[in-house]
Amino acid sequence: MTQEAPKLGSVPETTSEQPFPWPVGCASGVGSLPGADPAEAVRLVFGELPDLPYLAELPARGPGADLTGRTAALLVDLPVETTPGGWRFAARPGRDLGRARAMLSADLDALEEVASGYQGPLKVQVCGPWTLAATIGLLRSQDPALADPGAVADLTDSLAEGAAAHVADVSKRVPGAVVLLQVDEPAISSVLRGMVPTASGLNRLPAPEAPAAAAGLRRVLSVSPAYSVVHCCAASVPFGIIKDAGADAVGFDLSQVSPGAEEALAETAEAGLGIFAGAVAVPRSPGSAWAAPAPSAVARRVTGLWQRMGWPVSRSAGAAAGRADVAGQVVLTPACGLASASPAQAKAAMAGCREAARLLPELIEEERP
Repeated sequence: MTQEAPKLGSVPETTSEQPFPWPVGCASGVGSLPGADPAEAVRLVFGELPDLPYLAELPARGPGADLTGRTAALLVDLPVETTPGGWRFAARPGRDLGRARAMLSADLDALEEVASGYQGPLKVQVCGPWTLAATIGLLRSQDPALADPGAVADLTDSLAEGAAAHVADVSKRVPGAVVLLQVDEPAISSVLRGMVPTASGLNRLPAPEAPAAAAGLRRVLSVSPAYSVVHCCAASVPFGIIKDAGADAVGFDLSQVSPGAEEALAETAEAGLGIFAGAVAVPRSPGSAWAAPAPSAVARRVTGLWQRMGWPVSRSAGAAAGRADVAGQVVLTPACGLASASPAQAKAAMAGCREAARLLPELIEEERP
């Protein structure tokens, strides 16, 4: 992308009332959904999450529709293939990569058709460099790419180029959209703790230093002009590394924020990052009984967390300058795992997040000092 051309997917003008590229009281999704019909998935998302829709992944279609395989379809000059143990680098593009690219193309075609005329924020997701490095094997040793610093660097550069091209493509297909890029890092906590096993399973790969981990993320985020979200649904979310990487927002499951992690989250929020809070969890099995929580209860989980972090949920005379209202800074999402839910459960979770988000301004007004 040239410097002279308009920035495809760049962030729209914001105001002092709402400094984020989404409306106040907003909800969105995380990534995966049940089912195998791209057009049906896009219609569901745009119907339930009209303020910040997203391009969902449909892993039920098989290899190539999963997070790693779908992102591998975007890599530049780094072909991959499937093995009984998962994805690995390949000597040349083959059938597996062709299938992944075909499914992504079908998803984009469905998005272009359903989103025709749409104007507003639109989120797309890619797998992050550290999770890719932990889940794609080397061609010869079968160890994860994480075992080879040179392979990690090549993978990160390839992902950065591919993600930027993906944002540009979506922006051209849906010209009224402001594209947000979510970088999913479900494995980054394991990477940072040195818990990723070798191919034999007998040893663990060394953990990268925190500055190197932040630099890898920064490389991917910096190439695209899109507003960036780094999402980690695992325990021990590395809020500091995500902030140091230059992310505009961080996403996580509320259930994974321990009391000990609230201080790091508070520093992240106070630094002005957007917050994508996974607030509604669904069962991991489609046959499990489940009732969606009341939207008011979901909204109060968020305001309660802000109050526990020690500062007001809204700007006031006693609040530090620059702290945005929770209703503007936070985007409510379902927790991870919608791919394993039933279609009805997924729809209810998205609707619950939407209604809870719309309640946030009202709850904040009630709690103003």
